[in-house]
Amino acid sequence: MMGSSRWKNTVMVILSAFSLLFSAKADEHEHTYTDKEEVVLWMNTVGPYHNRQETYKYFSLPFCAGTKKTISHYHETLGEALQGVELEFSGLDIKFKEEVMQTTYCEIELDKAKRDAFVYAIRNHYWYQMYIDDLPIWGIVGEADENGEDHYLWTYKKLEIGFNGDRIVDVNLTSEGKVKLVPNTRIAMSYSVKWKKSDVKFEDRFDKYLDPSFFQHRIHWFSIFNSFMMVIFLVGLVSMILMRTLRKDYARYSKEEEMDDMDRDLGDEYGWKQVHGDVFRPSSHPMMFSSLIGSGCQIFSVSFIVIVVAMIGDLYTERGSMLSTAIFVYAATSPVNGYFGGSLYAKQGGRRWIKQMFIGAFLIPAMVCGVAFFINFIAIYYHASRAIPFGTMVAVCCICFFVILPLNLVGTILGRNLSGQPNFPCRVNAVPRPIPEKKWFMEPAVIVCLGGILPFGSIFIEMYFIFTSFWAYKIYYVYGFMMLVLVILCIVTVCVTIVCTYFLLNAEDYRWQWTSFLSAASTAVYVYMYSFYYYFFKTKMYGLFQTSFYFGYMAVFSTALGIMCGAVGYVGTSAFVRKIYTNVKID
Repeated sequence: MMGSSRWKNTVMVILSAFSLLFSAKADEHEHTYTDKEEVVLWMNTVGPYHNRQETYKYFSLPFCAGTKKTISHYHETLGEALQGVELEFSGLDIKFKEEVMQTTYCEIELDKAKRDAFVYAIRNHYWYQMYIDDLPIWGIVGEADENGEDHYLWTYKKLEIGFNGDRIVDVNLTSEGKVKLVPNTRIAMSYSVKWKKSDVKFEDRFDKYLDPSFFQHRIHWFSIFNSFMMVIFLVGLVSMILMRTLRKDYARYSKEEEMDDMDRDLGDEYGWKQVHGDVFRPSSHPMMFSSLIGSGCQIFSVSFIVIVVAMIGDLYTERGSMLSTAIFVYAATSPVNGYFGGSLYAKQGGRRWIKQMFIGAFLIPAMVCGVAFFINFIAIYYHASRAIPFGTMVAVCCICFFVILPLNLVGTILGRNLSGQPNFPCRVNAVPRPIPEKKWFMEPAVIVCLGGILPFGSIFIEMYFIFTSFWAYKIYYVYGFMMLVLVILCIVTVCVTIVCTYFLLNAEDYRWQWTSFLSAASTAVYVYMYSFYYYFFKTKMYGLFQTSFYFGYMAVFSTALGIMCGAVGYVGTSAFVRKIYTNVKID
């Protein structure tokens, strides 16, 4: 009975976590209304225009709320909670198709403290965000005169809402009623609502928020074309060089097989065949290596699936849906991590597979949560809306322990049993072969540093558009471009790592596993260096919170990208190494 009760409690925790993840966005999630039905105006956040991520609750400024107190129940998703969405009811009484003339809904008793708060917000160009039927609306708090001495607050919200049938398809806000901020006065806040018919289809109502002139600019198309031509050139070059070189190698090795022992001793033996007894030797630190490969394969799966879902479902139209989808897909693809990590660890003779499974399962979540919790302390100090609630932390931990870990266990068991046998084409020598001296540019450290240049060159322009969509007021919607860039990145990464590995093996250095992984993963170093350039020359961000938020999450993004590229490079290189040693006769 005690075991049954413990199992029921576990199931309830899992269901609670998933109910938070997949709960309905809001009561208006159906997006259909009857005449005079309640329409909720949600107040979200307020913050400086140039620091998009530095946001605070709307009522952290001394605004006043309307008189209406009761509304239908609201459900918050996990993605919204993690992104700092702080929806608070405005208190304004709005009904579908019912116009409201200019009406005072509250008054602000403007003492010195409240005036100072408004003045600070106006000097720092604070904007606020609201939502009606999931459509975002932005407004400015106020403005200063030319001398910067007098400050004025906008007190009149003029809402114009477009409808098509029983659906809301357009919302516009006009701020009027400029009032000078003078201490010890009363400021009346008012609003009005005007409804108008619109020909905009419900499916197209987010088109006004998109920026085709930015994302579909000729530079964007040219960058994609340039990357595509780089892929064709690189694949052709790699194929030609390797085929010609390998053909010569095969011919030389076949000739050596026909020599007698004395002629072979006098011959000049060199090249990648000489390390056939060590090339499939387990890598150093096999537990960490296999965990990184498994995590990288999972990140690639998540990236591919989320981009496909975004292309089909227009995730940008729903608050927090992109993050919620990514969390769900990451949890669902945990068997991929366990399968590839567990099978590789078994092939390399690993015995402590349970420890490897835990490391693989929690490697990425621990990194993300560690950075998020560090930034969370800064957000709490600043009283920012980006502070993650405790309940959300518990939900994330429940997903990790009760969803990701069991699915990772399933994948690990399958990987060890289905493809965990070391079926290498060459027998591994008992004693490692000494690595001969070679030129400096053939050292693994140099290969690693140079390996990420071409992959970064194929994606760096797309990085600008992705950074701008996340750190500025742009909605990224060209996921077809992103899918094409992902494919190009994988092809370029595999080609580069194959060439790097071939040169390394030809220098009779068999340490190709970590070299192939790190040479591909070094792309992330260049991406992170580019993020410094973007921060200082393309943004106007400032302050401790924004700086730590930017560089913290850019480090997470770059590390995840590096692990994914490293895994892709290793998988492609592993197939290449297995292929060339299968085709050579080994004594």
